[in-house]
Amino acid sequence: MSPSVYIVGASMTPFGKHIEQSVKSLTTQSVEAALKDAGIDKQAVQGAWFSNTRQQMLEGQNTIRGQIALRAAGIEGIPIINVENACASGSTAVHQAMTAIKAGMLDIALVVGTEKMVYKDRPEKVAAAFAGGTDIHDQQSVLDYIVSIGGEKPGPDRSLFMDLYAAQARVHMDSFGSTQEDFARIAANTHCHGQHNPNAQYRTPFSVDQVLADKSIVQPFTRAMCAPVSDGSSAMVLCSERVLKQIGLSRAVRIRSLALLSTITRDKFDYAHHISRRGAQLAYQQAGIDPKDIDVIEVHDATAFSTLVQIENLGLCEQGEVGAALRKGDFKIGGRVPVNPSGGLLAKGHPVGATGIAQLYELTSQLRAEAGPRQVEGARIGVAENGGGFLGVEEGVTTVTVLEKV
Repeated sequence: MSPSVYIVGASMTPFGKHIEQSVKSLTTQSVEAALKDAGIDKQAVQGAWFSNTRQQMLEGQNTIRGQIALRAAGIEGIPIINVENACASGSTAVHQAMTAIKAGMLDIALVVGTEKMVYKDRPEKVAAAFAGGTDIHDQQSVLDYIVSIGGEKPGPDRSLFMDLYAAQARVHMDSFGSTQEDFARIAANTHCHGQHNPNAQYRTPFSVDQVLADKSIVQPFTRAMCAPVSDGSSAMVLCSERVLKQIGLSRAVRIRSLALLSTITRDKFDYAHHISRRGAQLAYQQAGIDPKDIDVIEVHDATAFSTLVQIENLGLCEQGEVGAALRKGDFKIGGRVPVNPSGGLLAKGHPVGATGIAQLYELTSQLRAEAGPRQVEGARIGVAENGGGFLGVEEGVTTVTVLEKV
């Protein structure tokens, strides 16, 4: 068996629209909180990975973003690696730090994801940054794909990705019988979870009817079904088993597996080889678990439809069966397998570079039994799915992580 890697410190700042905050200030907050949570000082950190995707385009800060942000937090002189991998940047940074520990290169690693996306004067740049998550030399192929599956050609005043998700949602409705009410029920569940998360951007519970009555974005989505633009930071301290014995086992969480995959060329209706399905199968195989062993899940819900698809891809339901499971309450806190007890991206927010680490922060809190009113009783195995970008007919990158209570 390969050496185990453990999460011994975890934190996240409140997510939201923090006009007066900077990448540096947000990073400092999450780093200090994660180190305090781990019970170690800055000098103990032997290497750091920094996840960010937007600062280059929105501020012009590139090449050494991590060195600059972490220096402001008092972290310097050690190896610092910058990671950018679309919305999966944060979980990719965890993957890289974990790999270095497993290889014996270091014993204690700091992983930080920070994103500053809300500015008074740069909305056009934010939209352009999201469009950069596709092949900019062949964006016509994305437009052609949307139209080919029955979607509308995206307008200049809407997010390309929302149109993309909406087209895929309508295909799923036609092929497997999912409904707008299913998406509304998912959004209502997620927002109701989010009301209990003090770090969530939105903490307003919604009923299914209220979700359906919210402002229309692009059919079949209303605003409450779509993740907002956010600022925020999240951080983790990882360590080897050797060092864990010195720090203590009481609140450690083991990374049982972390599968990182890129897209393959496939037919747009070949769902059996969807990147998230492949990632889940690989992560489960590496961890030696089955979907029935999972107690709590965080998925990358850029839209409520995304939640439905990932529930299928993670093996919790067959295609077309999610609606019935939702009506039974399977995915609410207290149900069979709670999904997004954090409030997900829909309520918690989506500061891209911080999102993947924040998902693992939530699972760590759950496995430590420290999640308060949103606690999943008896949680021992948690799974996170984190995907980003778009290439061909699916996400360009996806990670699936399995965490275990020690």
